[in-house]
Amino acid sequence: MIRKTLLPLLIMLITASSALAQFEEPEIRAISHSERHQFQNEFRNIAWTGQGLYNPTTIDRLPTVELRARLQAVFGDPTQTIDDLINQNFRPGKAVQFEYWLIVDDEVPLMILDLDGPFENGLVYVGASQYVDLMPQIKRTLTRMLMESDLEEGTFSDYFYSPEREQWYLVQYRDGEFNRTPIDRPSF
Repeated sequence: MIRKTLLPLLIMLITASSALAQFEEPEIRAISHSERHQFQNEFRNIAWTGQGLYNPTTIDRLPTVELRARLQAVFGDPTQTIDDLINQNFRPGKAVQFEYWLIVDDEVPLMILDLDGPFENGLVYVGASQYVDLMPQIKRTLTRMLMESDLEEGTFSDYFYSPEREQWYLVQYRDGEFNRTPIDRPSF
């Protein structure tokens, strides 16, 4: 009698745990500055897309400078900043203030960067096209992580060059204040 009641209960538990696994939030990990080359090598043949990431969420309406602070609070320092690129052969107007390279569930690459430094709202998202069906859930999880972050833990200091303004800026979040200070070209 006990076996007859245990078997259906066991089947229900297995089925329920499988269904719950489908709704687990993805694990998102930032790629550190020192891991950049490994990430680039691993995903050098990926076809990148923004598809599946354009559904507007709360973070798309926030100032990018605030999102930079929230990213700092959640993931730490960016994977790459303009500091990493300035001494290479590139034009400053093509560089961004920050890039966060992420890996989702140990297999899905994702990049997040600013659109126009500290002067816009939202972020630019680029993911692997083969995982486009996962992107809405990844963005929902990312939105939750950023919105639940403690902004006060997001202290940062970056450089940004605006080609439209032909001006360098020191962009900071310190002591609850966002600053975009015009400066001369920094020496890297």
